Amino acid sequence: MNIEVKNTVKPINYAKSMKMLENRVQDVLIGKKDELLWILEHKTVYTAGKSASEKDLLDKKISIFKTNRGGKITVHAPGQKVIYFVLNLNKRKKDIRNLINKVENCIIDILKEYKIKSYADRKNIGIWVNKENKPMKIAAIGIRVKKWIAYHGFALNIENDLTKYKKIIPCGIKDKGVTSLKNMGVKNYKNIDKIIKKNFLNTFL
Repeated sequence: MNIEVKNTVKPINYAKSMKMLENRVQDVLIGKKDELLWILEHKTVYTAGKSASEKDLLDKKISIFKTNRGGKITVHAPGQKVIYFVLNLNKRKKDIRNLINKVENCIIDILKEYKIKSYADRKNIGIWVNKENKPMKIAAIGIRVKKWIAYHGFALNIENDLTKYKKIIPCGIKDKGVTSLKNMGVKNYKNIDKIIKKNFLNTFL
């Protein structure tokens, strides 16, 4: 099985990336192209998944991009790594829970390389760390499966502006915080793309 790896350095427009992702899903489905791992950053955009609720939007002035991934409202912004993938579950295990477990473990392994201890929470999707005895989300996960092609992916907070989360209830979770690698005291994350790529391919190849 081959996974093509793409890395886009300049922040990319969200709508444009969605179009590219949808096209890739079709190409993977018909066997025209390989599976995909795509590491990028977005310009600031608030996005709402399938289970988003109006009440999670605290600042009514911001515009929301509705998307077909799972999950609620989140924000993408420079300094956050967005990891999109297109994986063909027809050729893997047709098991969505198994896929999510693998994604969770992949993120946990990435963070381990920075000496950050993190965990998955069955009730609150995403990857969490404990900071000052408070659970804080460091990575969000949102996945869609169409004809057993899994796509979208996860977002890992590296050095993004965390105040942007104040305009929403991130992922609909009120009583927990949001953090980043920088906020957790990591000073050097220049090699983050390589570490994401290595751990993702270790998990899915």
